[in-house]
Amino acid sequence: MTDRSVLLVVNTARPQNLYSARAAAAQLVASGFEVRTLADAEVATDLPDSTPITIVEPEVAAQGAELVLVLGGDGTFLAATELARPWGTPLLGVNLGHVGFLAEAEPRALAATVKGITQRDYTVEERVCVEAEILRGDEVVATAWALNEVSLERVNRERMLEVAVAVDGHPLLRFGCDGVLCSTPTGSTAYAFSAGGPIVWPNVDALLIVPNAAHALFARPIVVAPTSIVEIELLGDVYAGVLSCDGRRSIEVPSGARIRMWRGAEVVRIVRLDDGWTFAERLVSKFQLPVRGFRDGNPAG
Repeated sequence: MTDRSVLLVVNTARPQNLYSARAAAAQLVASGFEVRTLADAEVATDLPDSTPITIVEPEVAAQGAELVLVLGGDGTFLAATELARPWGTPLLGVNLGHVGFLAEAEPRALAATVKGITQRDYTVEERVCVEAEILRGDEVVATAWALNEVSLERVNRERMLEVAVAVDGHPLLRFGCDGVLCSTPTGSTAYAFSAGGPIVWPNVDALLIVPNAAHALFARPIVVAPTSIVEIELLGDVYAGVLSCDGRRSIEVPSGARIRMWRGAEVVRIVRLDDGWTFAERLVSKFQLPVRGFRDGNPAG
């Protein structure tokens, strides 16, 4: 019985991803691993009998696994964090989606990636999460967490939200807007970037407050200390909002409620291959940044 196991999480919406998943499963089993997959993943079909796969339930899928191998885009990776985070199991992403900023490897390197797993040629980084709670008065009515960002968004598309933002109990901003995000450095390249926020290196210990389409003279993104408590009050008594966590989990925020957010104590652990990209290299590749200029003898591009 092997003492090494990997949970495969696959975006099965793309049939070609299954071929990659089955190839990875066969390579892992041949190296002595137990391979797990979720019941609805379809990975176990059409595999030879010599490539057994253990079907597991989501609640305990990552328990005791060495890592979670994610084949898909950032959405699949974020879904996998919900399985891995309770058990402290690290995740390694192979980008079979579009941008795939959270992924460590590209599809062409899948076999080499699996070899890196089998030879333990990787390190593990810890990424902070943002915790949130929704309060009515002093009563906590809901709690949530996110790896990328927690965002308060409007429900009524014809009416903007009226919000007040405070940091560490001190009033800071008040404006009408489409929403407000509280992002981690990991999430700075996702929704926060689209809303005009800065790109922050993932090893920076901080939180970002990013207004989304705010109607105010001062509506700039703000970087606050990792120990800060960010509060957003939904003003008025008519219009509700919705709290979105990583774009995956949503909670209704009643009018007049308050959202309190802070850096969580529980982290998400992410695998980095020993020969993987640096964050700067990932930025250049994913955003196609111009790094060569006239001094190199070529136009920027």
